Amino acid sequence: MLAKIMARGYMRLTGWTFKNNMPPEIRQCVLIAAPHTSNWDALYTKLGFMVMGIPAKLTIKDSYMRFPYGPVIRAMGGVGINRRVRKEGEHRPSMVQSMADLFKEHEELIMLVTPEGTRSLRTEWKTGFYHVAKTAGVPIALAYVDYPKKEIGIDRIIYPSDDMAADMKAIMHFYHQIRGKYPENFSVDVKYLDH
Repeated sequence: MLAKIMARGYMRLTGWTFKNNMPPEIRQCVLIAAPHTSNWDALYTKLGFMVMGIPAKLTIKDSYMRFPYGPVIRAMGGVGINRRVRKEGEHRPSMVQSMADLFKEHEELIMLVTPEGTRSLRTEWKTGFYHVAKTAGVPIALAYVDYPKKEIGIDRIIYPSDDMAADMKAIMHFYHQIRGKYPENFSVDVKYLDH
């Protein structure tokens, strides 16, 4: 509670505003956040989610969840992923399947993913977030940090359909209007833009 009050005070003092359009009935989703052009993005995003009451979790290899790092990582929102073979003769599960399986294990899970995968300019996004949501049967929430507006928010929800290209176009159309701290380091996935 104290952390949330301090986060709200700091963010408001520095001029940030918040827009939370996350429907309260959503207990599970893949939450993507962009643009990711600066190390500050992670801090502002985390503080913004804290202020808005969004309990976003980050996935990490489960071996890091053991002592002495485990308690700290869990406190920061870490959730362990186990990709080891469970039975002899089975194949190792893919990262997408392992992440999707977490939704079976947690009744409430808002899984944060940064689809650009880097702070450098990237004109093609990693689409694992989409496949995780589709496999798990959960929606995708679109979070953003818009520096010129000094606004952090979750604007809309996308329910993955059988037309990935159409869904990705809708996602890119939304992020195309958002500006990061260093706009020259941000691009949506250009193959899903209408030219």
